[in-house]
Amino acid sequence: MERIVTCTECPNGCSVSVELENNKIIKVSGYLCPKGKIYAQNEIIAPRRVVTSTVKTNGEKMLPVKTEKPILKENIFKVMEIIKKITVKLPVSVGDVIYKDIDENINLIATASM
Repeated sequence: MERIVTCTECPNGCSVSVELENNKIIKVSGYLCPKGKIYAQNEIIAPRRVVTSTVKTNGEKMLPVKTEKPILKENIFKVMEIIKKITVKLPVSVGDVIYKDIDENINLIATASM
């Protein structure tokens, strides 16, 4: 079986072909840089995404946040349920950890200062 993945690791946007046999990767082709091969393999085996959102603050504004690394795509809804319940006490600086270990030792961090 062949699956085509569009790589998003660099501006090339390669269409990477991943051939599977018995749910195992046997061949990867069509990538222009090494990142494309790794991205396609990960996308087939265990897709991950960075989650970006906002959390409530003790002020009137919402604070933009993101996971510091990509999390498993299948865990996004679980992480969003946690994010909905967070209220942050201001002040906060960019990069501050808002929620430690929100998923698999990955922190939720602030992407703005308030």
